Amino acid sequence: MTEYTNPEALVGTEWLAARLEDPSIRILDCSWHLPPTGRDGKAEYAAAHIPGAGYFDIDATADTASALPHMLPTADAFAAAIGALGIGNDDHVVVYDAEGLFSAPRVWWMFRVFGHDRVSVLTGGFRAWRAAGHPVTDSTTPAPQRTFRAALRPHMVRSLGDLRSNLTSAREQVVDARAAARFTGAEPEFRPGIRSGHIPGATSLPFQRLVDPETGGFLPADALRGVFDSAGIDPTRPIVTSCGSGVTACIVGLGLHLIGRDDWAVYDGSWTEWGGHPDTPVET
Repeated sequence: MTEYTNPEALVGTEWLAARLEDPSIRILDCSWHLPPTGRDGKAEYAAAHIPGAGYFDIDATADTASALPHMLPTADAFAAAIGALGIGNDDHVVVYDAEGLFSAPRVWWMFRVFGHDRVSVLTGGFRAWRAAGHPVTDSTTPAPQRTFRAALRPHMVRSLGDLRSNLTSAREQVVDARAAARFTGAEPEFRPGIRSGHIPGATSLPFQRLVDPETGGFLPADALRGVFDSAGIDPTRPIVTSCGSGVTACIVGLGLHLIGRDDWAVYDGSWTEWGGHPDTPVET
């Protein structure tokens, strides 16, 4: 079985359990849930989390002036938020979420967008951690303030204007991580005022196809490559990943990174922006 090209992007529960006392390892619970679920990631963190973990709120560490959900903040705002969590540029950051592969890859991407590559996703997330019998806690100890420096890597982000231009140039493949029924328009969007369908020319690749149902982590490398190939994704052309609001698009991006493809970017506004805009073309 072929190994991942970039295996350091993931760490396992045993690896992390052996390093809970390592001061250079900083852990972040990044649990976030879709609004229709009624679940509250921050409340779940307060009830139980990995010892020593801080909580990263993707809705708070965002461009709060934007009407769109959890858009990227400025580099300065990100640096301030990360420093307040007690994280410095020399730390190895481990991110996880409640489900295993949902919101943590978004935070993994955010760290990399702002220049910090020493970041890994916990395979299987909090569910795998608890299943392995590792300790959990409901207590929190505020971390001392640190200085964190951030600088945006603009090539890792795409905007509405970029996607409009791509309709003509078709330079980049657009890969949509939403469920197939949302992509086709058979299932309505849950956010009010958002049309159903997809960006013209986009390819559907629901993120669940990349997930091993037994472990809650990514499929093995060869299987990942097979999924991308079967979706008809051209290995010679760069990719823009999209989804509902820029969260699960990062799962597809991380899957590409694992197999050695880093010619991808995330459309941050994703379908909430495109489908909510009055004059963007939509296919069903």
